[in-house]
Formats: sequence, structure tokens, C-alpha cells
Amino acid sequence: MPNIKIFSGSSHPDLSQKIADRLGLELAKVVTKKFSNQETCVEIGESVRGEDVYIVQSGCGEINDNLMELLIMINACKIASASRVTAVIPCFPYARQDKKDKVGSRAPISAKLVANMLSVSGADHIITMDLHASQIQGFFDIPVDNLYAEPAVLKWIKENIPEWKNCIIVSPDAGGAKRVTSIADRLNVDFALIHKERKKANEVDRMVLVGDVTGRVAILVDDMADTCGTICHAADKLISAGATKVYAILTHGIFSGPAITRINNACFEAVVVTNTIPQEEKMKHCPKIQVIDISMILAEAIRRTHNGESVSYLFSHVPL
Repeated sequence: MPNIKIFSGSSHPDLSQKIADRLGLELAKVVTKKFSNQETCVEIGESVRGEDVYIVQSGCGEINDNLMELLIMINACKIASASRVTAVIPCFPYARQDKKDKVGSRAPISAKLVANMLSVSGADHIITMDLHASQIQGFFDIPVDNLYAEPAVLKWIKENIPEWKNCIIVSPDAGGAKRVTSIADRLNVDFALIHKERKKANEVDRMVLVGDVTGRVAILVDDMADTCGTICHAADKLISAGATKVYAILTHGIFSGPAITRINNACFEAVVVTNTIPQEEKMKHCPKIQVIDISMILAEAIRRTHNGESVSYLFSHVPL
């Protein structure tokens, strides 16, 4: 593939390497460091003039530092005459701050701010995965490809849950209903919803299960799990409602704060996440965590974008 350069930010070098290997490319040279006052410094180590540049940086770890590093890398490539700069952001930072939640509240819409910052830094195109709210695509005036982990999730279910034909797909909140119905339709099984009421952020007050899970394997599906209060609550609810086993499948396993302890104490058979966020450390402390590799989906999206092909095939297929 001529005229293409793939750079890795410091948030998830392992994923960047997998993407580059899949495309048969070397990662382009870049040095990212910090001055003693913690300012980020980026040095692009090779010519990008006239090149199609892809910068892989996920919204995880030290999120603000990594976001700043991404903006600086985009800008460095842009002013070094790259023909097009694409930010590949597997887990989009600040995606949960996508609207004002209460009438007349003074909450920020930080996802829009991040969109503006990416545009101003010089990004021409964004590739991301399972956005928390798909309308975030509309916060940008540049093309955004929002890829889905769904095909990889379906493949995992069929290969790893022997009794999947008698399962029920469950959404831990009303917001994920669309995601869950889509997976249930493709597997030709039933779905259920859990309605939760929050008194304040990161804390769930009470839960109501809508649907019948008696005697079935329940598969909780969500786009992200942070402190895991919701999914652990939901798992208890499903077991007490008669589910035989509970699995959780999440695209972005953020797992901050008490998450790992909660998962270890909960009644999951497995908690399955993708590698949009590095999971090696978490897996050492939690044997229930399993990882689906999605590097081939991102690599194929990069290849298709570079060659001017359609990306929509990836919405329903896992590249071989």
C-alpha cells in the first residue's frame, strides 16, 4: 500500500501494532514525550508530505493527556503537508457527555467540544467504534465512520456459548435497546430490558426487569462498562429472576474504580470485552475477563478508506 503512514499514540501501542501487522505495514516513527512541566511533545520521525496518514489513539488510560497527544500529532502531520489525516479512535473520549441531561442544566456537552478540537487540529476523517450515542457523528462537519463490534460479538456468541440458541439478550438500560434488539434479531432469539433509575451518576438506585429469562442463558450486552455497578446489579437481578447463566459482552471495558472487585464477586460466567482499550493488566486480576480482538475490523476500515472503497460491509461482517 503506497502513500500510507500509520502512527501510534501512546494509549494503546499493542492495538496499533496489530493493525499495522494486519495491513503488512511498519508503524511510522514518532517520539512522544513530556517536558518536565508535563507539556506533551511530539516529534514525527519521517516525511508525511502528500501521504494518507492514520493516527491510532484510544480514549483510555490518562484520557486528557492522550487526547492532547492525539491533537498535537494530527496538527504536526497536517502542517507537515500530509494530504489527509484520519484519527482512528477506537474508544471515543467524553462520549457519555453528549447532551444536557436536565432541562436548563448547566452541564457541558463535552463530546461536541472534543469534536471541535479534533476538527480544529486538522483531522479530515474520524474512524471510531460503537459510539456511546450515534448522534455524536453529527457533532462533526467531517466524515465519521462509526464501526460496530456487533459482527465480532455474534461470532463470539456462536463459538463460545454452546446453548446460544436458547439464550436471551438483555440490555442493562433502556438506552441500549436498539443494540440488543439488533443482536437478538440476528441470532433469532428473544430479548429483555432492565429499566434502571439513577439518583446520581455512577450509582444505580433500583432496577426493573422487563421480559422472561427463566431457565435461559442471559447475555447482557452494552457499549461500555466503567465502574460496573449497573451490570453487576443486572446480573444479580437476572439470576434471581431465574436465568441459568449470565454472560456480559461489552465493547469498551473501561473498568475503573471498584470494577474488577465487583466483577470477581458477581455471578458472571464470563465478561467479554473488545481490545479497544488495553486489557492485559485487568485480565491478570480478573480471570472472568475475555477479550475479542477487533484489530482486523479497524485495519480493514483503514484499508478500504485508503483505497476509496465502501466501509459499510464491515457493519455486518467480520473480515476474515
